[in-house]
Amino acid sequence: MLEQLSLRGFELKFLSHAEAILSRDFPDAVSELEEALENFGVPISEIIGSGGGETAGTQRLRRTLFDLGWSKTKFEIKKIINNIERESITHEIDHVKAFMVNGQSCNIALEIEWNNKDPFFDRDLENFKRLHAEGVISVGTIITRGSSLQDNLLSMVQRFATSRNIRSFDDLVQFGVKRPTERQETQINKGVEAGKTFQECWSKQFVDDKFGAATTHWRKLMDRVRRGVGNPCPLLLIGLPVEIITF
Repeated sequence: MLEQLSLRGFELKFLSHAEAILSRDFPDAVSELEEALENFGVPISEIIGSGGGETAGTQRLRRTLFDLGWSKTKFEIKKIINNIERESITHEIDHVKAFMVNGQSCNIALEIEWNNKDPFFDRDLENFKRLHAEGVISVGTIITRGSSLQDNLLSMVQRFATSRNIRSFDDLVQFGVKRPTERQETQINKGVEAGKTFQECWSKQFVDDKFGAATTHWRKLMDRVRRGVGNPCPLLLIGLPVEIITF
C-alpha cells in the first residue's frame, strides 16, 4: 500500500491497525492520497519566497485534495443532560472525506502541517483521538516535512543562494524575501566578518529561524506518537521527502 510513495522516499507510519483498516475498507482513500502526492513538488524558490510559512506548493496540494472532495469540516460535539447543554466542543479539520463502507458513511480526516509550531501536532492528534472515540472518524492522517527534507533544508537553501549569486540583503528582495531584523543582520554580518560567505550565514539564519527544530516535522511527530498522543485512534502519518524539492 502506498508503494509508489515509499519508492519516492516518503516516510510512512501506520498506527493502531490503520494499515489493515485502510487496505480493507478504504482503498479509494488510499488511491486518492497517492494520486495527490505522487507528483507533488515544491520549487526551492517557493520555500525561499514563503518566508517559512505555507508554500504555494502546499496550497496546491490542498487544492488537489479539495478537488478530490477532501473538504474543510467542522464537527461539534455536545453533551446534553435533561435538556440542558453542559458541554460543547468544536473540532475543525482541514480535510475530511466520507467513504461508503458496508453501506455506511465513514470519514477519513487529514491535516497538513507544513510549518507550524510543533504543539500543533498535539492539537491534531488529540482532535483525532476525540473524534475517533465518538465514532466520527475511522482514521486520522497527518502530512508533514519528512526527516530527509528537514535534514537537507540548509544545504538546499545554501545551494539556491550560491547558484543565484546572492551576496547581500538587497539581492534577496527579488525573491520575495523580507529583510532580516536588525538582530539577524548583526548575526549574519558577524559570520561574514569571521570569514564565512554571505550565502552560508544567511542560509543558516533563514533555516534556523523559519524551519527550526521546534516546528512541525517528522521527528517531532514521532516524539508525540511514541508518548501515545492520539492513541488509540488509527493513524496514517506521511513524511514529505527531500525529493519533492526541485531546482
